[in-house]
Amino acid sequence: MSVIKVKSLAIADVKAIHLTKFEDSRGFFSETYNKKALAEAGIVLDFVQDNHSSSCAAGTIRGLHYQIHPFAQDKLVRVVRGRIFDVAVDIRSSSPTFGKWVAAELSADTWNQMMIPIGFAHGICTLEPDTEILYKVTNYYSPQHDFGIRWDDPDLKISWPTATERVTLSEKDSKLPLFRDLIHQF
Repeated sequence: MSVIKVKSLAIADVKAIHLTKFEDSRGFFSETYNKKALAEAGIVLDFVQDNHSSSCAAGTIRGLHYQIHPFAQDKLVRVVRGRIFDVAVDIRSSSPTFGKWVAAELSADTWNQMMIPIGFAHGICTLEPDTEILYKVTNYYSPQHDFGIRWDDPDLKISWPTATERVTLSEKDSKLPLFRDLIHQF
C-alpha cells in the first residue's frame, strides 16, 4: 500500500498529496514525508528547512508570499491542527496560467498536503481558531529575496472564504503591492 497519493490540481504543477494514516486503539502513525515515495510520484526535491506557523484566530491570512532566485522555494504544506484554505498564484510570466490561482482546503482531519513549486506566490487563510501549519521548503529564508502580493488583489479575484472585515493580517502583509505592480516574477 502506497503511503502517499499525488494528484495535480487545476494548475497541474501544484499538487495535492494525500497521506496514509494507520490508526488503532493507541492513536495513529503516518509517514508525513517520504523522499522515495515522492520521487516515485515525480516530485524530486531537496528540502532544507521546516517551518511551523500558528494562527490564533479563524480568518487569519498569511501571504501571498514568495522568494526570488537564488533563494526561491518549493513548499510542501500540511496542517497539524485546524483547517486552512491554501492558495497558490502562478507568477511565472511565460506560463499559460500566469496570474491564475488554485486552492485546496487542508486540515488535520483529512491529513492532506499541498506542494507549491517555485514560481508561485503562496497564501493561507485559517478556517478554525488555533490552526497550526508545518511546511518544508527547498531553500533557506532570505529577507532580501522575500516578496509578496496583496491578498485581496482585485485582478487576482481570489475567493477567500472569510469576510473582508474579519480578516487578521500582519502589518507586512497589509502593505504588499498589487499583482499588476509585480516586479519580481519567474
